[in-house]
Amino acid sequence: MAQRPDPESVAALLRKRTTLRPTLGVVLGTGYQHVLHRVTIILEIPFAEIAGFPALSVAGHSGKFIVGYVSKAPVLVLSGRAHYYEGHSLEAVTFPVRVLKAFGVEDLLLTNAAGGIKKKFRAGDFMYLTDHINLMGVNPLRAMDLPGRSRFVDLTHTYDSHLNALLKQAGGKSGARMHPGVYLAVPGPSYETPAEIRAFERLGADAIGMSTVPEAIVARHCGLNVAAISCITNLAAGRSDGALSHAEVLAAGERIKEVTAQLLEQFVQLYNSTA
Repeated sequence: MAQRPDPESVAALLRKRTTLRPTLGVVLGTGYQHVLHRVTIILEIPFAEIAGFPALSVAGHSGKFIVGYVSKAPVLVLSGRAHYYEGHSLEAVTFPVRVLKAFGVEDLLLTNAAGGIKKKFRAGDFMYLTDHINLMGVNPLRAMDLPGRSRFVDLTHTYDSHLNALLKQAGGKSGARMHPGVYLAVPGPSYETPAEIRAFERLGADAIGMSTVPEAIVARHCGLNVAAISCITNLAAGRSDGALSHAEVLAAGERIKEVTAQLLEQFVQLYNSTA
């Protein structure tokens, strides 16, 4: 296996391409690509042109490193993410987060599409993460021993209370139906069985997905403040009569794209006003 490049050296090359230094980074997950219409782009680089960045193969993930402005607020956007189920190692999946840290990002917003477990959730709702349950069967910090960084990261307060407060405010301003909740991460790519969903509900999970948690863990390992938001694009297995599919997830994201864009734009504005 080829050794991944040093995040600092990759970030140094990227910094030479722009003088803009955003402190806020945003990772756009499935169904969030339309948010880019709200971004005034200063720099755009395909992942394929950045050393160490993984190749993306999932519909709805364009794979671009973007520096620009949202309503005059500077922001660094990763348009798309790699997933463990694509065959990538978690080191590869989370490498872009380390590059964001090295670039100068201090606060990170992760976004995803998720299945709703909590019975009151409906497709089109949003959930800001207050905690997570990692059932991916692997930890991204395995074999990771960096100078000055303990691999034994405290995840008691993974999701930053200040950033969550901004998400809650942004939800109110944008008209999004916003709920707090616990996200459960599984490796995928198959969807869960109804029996698994019932078990996960007993564990305390409110929504389920196949991403975000590895990035959140690595972000905390790097010293980044983290927030994450799930768009409930479908009800989990056994919660509705319809069949689950990735096409359904994309279609649900399309139906609420304006609310999603307004929500993230409001969040960036609020973040910038309190920075």
